[in-house]
Amino acid sequence: MQINNTNLDRITTNIDTKDKDKLMHACKLLEKEFTKIMFKEMKKTVPESSMNEKSHGRKIFEELYDDELIQSTTQSSQLGLAKLIYDQFTKTNIKR
Repeated sequence: MQINNTNLDRITTNIDTKDKDKLMHACKLLEKEFTKIMFKEMKKTVPESSMNEKSHGRKIFEELYDDELIQSTTQSSQLGLAKLIYDQFTKTNIKR
């Protein structure tokens, strides 16, 4: 069995605009979840001090702040992860 780029060309040209939009949306959601996990793990490395008391209100504020930070990071495509995933699925980065 021989594998060639002809089959890949056929697959990538059959994706219509509606499906490409859905795929990009899914890629952006994946980037957002990845960023959320990354920020959560990064915050674990910051030592807690007695000066910063973790009240219930402060926890809520920090969660809201983190959500906004994650939202702005993913909307501005600073990481570029969604584009990389999208390109991988649509095979637009295949060298011919």
